[in-house]
Amino acid sequence: MLDDIDPFIGTAATDLPRAHGLAASWWWPKPQVGNTHPGATSPFGMVSACAYSGAYPTGYGRYAKNTEGMPEEMYDRLEASGFTHFQQSGTGAIRKYYNYVRVTPMVQPLDSLGESWELHDEVAEAGYYAATLDTGVRCEITVGGKVAVHRYTFPEHRSARVVVDLSCGGLNIDLGRTVPLRAQVESMGRGRAQGTVVMEGVPLSVAVEADSPGWRQMLWYDRRLIDGGTRLDFDSIRHTNLRPFGMLFLGSARAGQVVEVRMGFSLRGCDQAWQNLERECGSDAPAFNVVRSRTRVSWREHVDRVQVEGGTKARRQVFSTALYHSLIKPCVADDESPFWPNSGPYAFDVCTMWDIYKTQLPLVAAIAPDRFTDLLESLIRVCEEEGNFPIGYRMARGADRFFRQASALAHTALADAHVLARPGIDWSWALVHMVDDLRRMYGEDFFEHGVVHPITHTLDLAYAHHCTAQVARALNDRRLADDLERRGRQWVNAFDPATGLLRDSEFYEGGKWNYSFRLLHDMAGRIALAGGDNAFAGILDRFFGYGADPVKQPGRCPAPTEMAAGYALHRFEGLNNEPDMEAPWAYHYAGRPDRTAEVVHSALTWQFGTGRGGLPGNDDSGGLSSWYVWASLGLFPVAGQNLFLINAPAFDRAVLQAGDGEFVIETSGHRDTPIGVDGLDHDPPPQYVQSATLDGEPLHAAHLSAARLHRGGRLHLKLGPEPSTWGSGKRPPSLS
Repeated sequence: MLDDIDPFIGTAATDLPRAHGLAASWWWPKPQVGNTHPGATSPFGMVSACAYSGAYPTGYGRYAKNTEGMPEEMYDRLEASGFTHFQQSGTGAIRKYYNYVRVTPMVQPLDSLGESWELHDEVAEAGYYAATLDTGVRCEITVGGKVAVHRYTFPEHRSARVVVDLSCGGLNIDLGRTVPLRAQVESMGRGRAQGTVVMEGVPLSVAVEADSPGWRQMLWYDRRLIDGGTRLDFDSIRHTNLRPFGMLFLGSARAGQVVEVRMGFSLRGCDQAWQNLERECGSDAPAFNVVRSRTRVSWREHVDRVQVEGGTKARRQVFSTALYHSLIKPCVADDESPFWPNSGPYAFDVCTMWDIYKTQLPLVAAIAPDRFTDLLESLIRVCEEEGNFPIGYRMARGADRFFRQASALAHTALADAHVLARPGIDWSWALVHMVDDLRRMYGEDFFEHGVVHPITHTLDLAYAHHCTAQVARALNDRRLADDLERRGRQWVNAFDPATGLLRDSEFYEGGKWNYSFRLLHDMAGRIALAGGDNAFAGILDRFFGYGADPVKQPGRCPAPTEMAAGYALHRFEGLNNEPDMEAPWAYHYAGRPDRTAEVVHSALTWQFGTGRGGLPGNDDSGGLSSWYVWASLGLFPVAGQNLFLINAPAFDRAVLQAGDGEFVIETSGHRDTPIGVDGLDHDPPPQYVQSATLDGEPLHAAHLSAARLHRGGRLHLKLGPEPSTWGSGKRPPSLS
């Protein structure tokens, strides 16, 4: 699995074969680019490092800011002005964009700092990135949880240098620059230096060690060396008076000379940064290979928790990379919160909750349960300190809550964790915050009127009330649970019985069709509201484009009229965007799991591929990639309901290490089908589940509980080429 990972997937504009069948009728409103980066990362680690061009949104690559259609190019080549730390993964517009502490190996004068050089011979693996600059310097980077190690191999030159720019932050786009508020830099001699910069209200400290025997080390300001100076202090920095500053190491280089730069980071001061450096790099230099090997082992331990057999080489590569992308975010740093002093996990880059709560968080709960608990513990603390559960949370003072996107999403993960009996959470205290959070932001209107606009927040809040009621009932607070459950039934206020769809309202990234098929806690009532099974399935058929003509996707800089015509199709957005990514499984509740099989099969065949352009849209912190992982396994988690829906898998056999158990998904009659990048010129037929057993006992339902999956077991699926009645009689659980 580890050797199949390609971190370059998703780093460039979407470049997939022309889709056939159902997938050809789906319309993509969002940018057609994965927005991932190939830099060095560790599983849920605090630090990432990658070549920096200043492009949108990760700092890597060639593209300008884009919100729809094919991305516009900002540069005509892959280039870098150095290597920065802390990158987002797969997101779109998240205001500020990290990329702090730029390290640049140079054979030019300091005046050239900020100039970009073309990248050649790039290599990326889990935990490792390398490239050669036009200047002839070979650059390699690896990271640990809180450290980064750079290794530069220089050509012969009489005046080589490694420059550390502490003033760098953000992107080279309009309003994309991050300017430090305060800073302190100190040269300590013998290859050691340290500094702290306050970025977006957060003090980021770095401890630096450089192995460069015989080289000088100096501070610099405004691209001028400070001869003999050992400290720089900036009490107040503004856009108008900012000049770059930092430290450097310089001297003559013989051909092939290697310079290693080790960096420890902390959000709690330089002393802790040095401790982190010592803990992960040790006291013996060099440390590059040690850190790289340790991080590779960590990646192997994580990705090996999901094993698949069968499938084409391309399908296995896409799957392995999707699993890798699912485990990069959120960043979880133990004992690093800059906002509260005591120990405990600090999770950031929850960008954003509405992208990850349906698919990625259930995956983390399954294969990295300790980190899942750490994330929830951190979110509870954020709520305690700042007043509400965030919809998005960054390494910045003041939660970037993205409250316009959605409401009260953390409740789903907390409800699932409670059913799974995850240790380490004070559930009485968690319930207090869950209840309080329901009244904040749009929650107050929901509490007073039972409906709120944007109408999707009515669904969010009704669902969150239901999730919170389950926790309250388990804790024997029956009065509270009854009240919450009563309010949770107000989801019905969001729908128009005349159409079976959501009422007219404002919608964030989509329209009422894209949001109308969410997997509610009362799908039986939802389907009845739409007129019953056949009517509901008929609406879904129209949404998924059964019988519809192929569509043309937006190109570069699509005109408003083109976008309006696309939205007017009222069509599934495919996996280009998140709001309707759960909709294929709504068929299960209407007794048509065969339709789910057809839609998911079409998406897995045509919407993902190998190469830089292998993603159909923003990966959004792994929300998209984790959808691919679950869909390939033939499972879909219904977040907040302790439930998995079952579908035909894409592989012959899979083993999922969920919690302490081993859950095996095996098939008979499975047929390996290629994906679009394998050269298909037609739509291969899907497979359908004919019958199933769980631990040898017949399973007539197309679902099982999350708790059952986490205990381990063996699910056997008999597959065939024709739809069957399996799963149509015993529907997934529903409140009514």
